[in-house]
Amino acid sequence: MGSLESPTSAAENGSTIPDTRPGEQKTASGDGDPAWMTPESEATRRRRASMLPLEVGTRVMCRWRDGKFHPVKVIERRKMHTGGPNDYEYYVHYTEFNRRLDEWVKLEQLDLNSVEAVVDEKVEDKVTSLKMTRHQKRKIDETHVEGHEELDAASLREHEEFTKVKNIATIELGRYEIETWYFSPFPPEYNDCLKLYFCEFCLNFMKRKEQLQRHMRKCDLKHPPGDEIYRSGTLSMFEVDGKKNKVYGQNLCYLAKLFLDHKTLYYDVDLFLFYILCECDERGCHMVGYFSKEKHSEESYNLACILTLPPYQRKGYGKFLIAFSYELSKKEGKVGTPERPLSDLGLLSYRGYWTRVLLDILKKHKGNISIKELSDMTAIKAEDILSTLQSLELIQYRKGQHVICADPKVLDRHLKAAGRGGLEVDVSKLIWTPYKEQG
Repeated sequence: MGSLESPTSAAENGSTIPDTRPGEQKTASGDGDPAWMTPESEATRRRRASMLPLEVGTRVMCRWRDGKFHPVKVIERRKMHTGGPNDYEYYVHYTEFNRRLDEWVKLEQLDLNSVEAVVDEKVEDKVTSLKMTRHQKRKIDETHVEGHEELDAASLREHEEFTKVKNIATIELGRYEIETWYFSPFPPEYNDCLKLYFCEFCLNFMKRKEQLQRHMRKCDLKHPPGDEIYRSGTLSMFEVDGKKNKVYGQNLCYLAKLFLDHKTLYYDVDLFLFYILCECDERGCHMVGYFSKEKHSEESYNLACILTLPPYQRKGYGKFLIAFSYELSKKEGKVGTPERPLSDLGLLSYRGYWTRVLLDILKKHKGNISIKELSDMTAIKAEDILSTLQSLELIQYRKGQHVICADPKVLDRHLKAAGRGGLEVDVSKLIWTPYKEQG
């Protein structure tokens, strides 16, 4: 739903990045150079050589794109084609940041003076757990596998091992070249590709730019292969049936997995409807994001997966997609809720949407209102309404029932904190028949 913005580096601003290592002083040596630039002693060289190549699991400081050193853990390593026996590249995870920023780095980006011994993580976890209170351990358990609650511990370890290294570094989609965030299980013949080229209309992907150019000359599509159900200004929404457009649905899942870490990739797309949000111009309708939903959900899920592509984030499209999913639920005469588990960003977005919708109603409503009435008005599931109001401390439990306490000043404060609501869905522009009623 959102993106973790990296700090703007000094180099990007046109200034020079200092190469000072953590804890080092730029003390001048006799020839005027900083002391750390003087030739290494033989003992230092031998010590450094004994560390190399670094083992998987090593923790060390690494210079990031902001020019500063940050702690990382070595996830994987690979031999460089040119160079000596210790010339490796290292795939690292920045322990302060989300996994989407994991990347391959060269040895010169690592501060070998900061190398920590490889720790047996099973032993480390056992020692740590002995020091934690029961409450602290429960808090860790609740958050450690966030986004993977449907997996047991063994499956989670297998998932993390299999997906630990990004296989595709960048993609080209329309006029954008986009850095990927996560692993996506493309077919084996694409294992050697660092970059893939997507047709932005049919989502077929190719290994080379020339293949894409040939494809674009033949591709008849100028929009997603489905029914246009909404058009307002330059914004358009298409409904794509996974059963009727299986290849498109599968390609969309491959693409989305590059930016979603928490969802299982569904190969059986027949059971899903995909709602593709596009910006339209004279060249066609260009995908900016999408959400999917099951055709029939016993759990009242009105959304399975949601993504705004990185170039279009922070423009209100994610909020628009969430609002759109609830407008469809209203048309169906049902209450809806997003499929669990929610990612951290997904939960933030939904909690923001629920907060704005509910507080708007409470602010305008005169007299008492029940959670059931709020649910009927908004199509938001009662449990989501209850958890949202509880998080805002707007609900109390009196005489065996929940009572909403809506002080106007408190509502204004929470509304201000929730921020803007994003793009509005103009319901008058929505022309749609629920799936169950389609012939």
